[in-house]
Amino acid sequence: EVQLVESGGGSVQAGGSLRLSCTASGLSVSDTNMGWYRQAPGNECEFVSNRYTAGTTEDAESVKGRFTISQDNAKNTLYLEMSNLKPEDTAIYYCAAIGGSCGGQGCCSARSWLQGRGYWGQGTQVTVSS
Repeated sequence: EVQLVESGGGSVQAGGSLRLSCTASGLSVSDTNMGWYRQAPGNECEFVSNRYTAGTTEDAESVKGRFTISQDNAKNTLYLEMSNLKPEDTAIYYCAAIGGSCGGQGCCSARSWLQGRGYWGQGTQVTVSS
């Protein structure tokens, strides 16, 4: 069974930093296109960052220059380094194994499909105070 488990969320002041982790089981992050997404209560799912097996990355304009996606293949873990956090970054952050099914914002539309197959994590809360 595929499972993605996020951790590392918490509360931080604006301008602060956090590092989120996503530990995968049932799949290899080195062989799978991976991504981070977020959603605040009352808001829509939002693309954050993707990392592809080709070695390329893609960041949402809202986080570009502040967030960095990376992975540790030995630990089978995906990371999201977040710096210069803003109150608008407050959300539940989700790890997703997007494979070849989708990319960028399009994976929000595929969330239900991905979640039903274990390719979308349970999320970790990030709260940024002003």
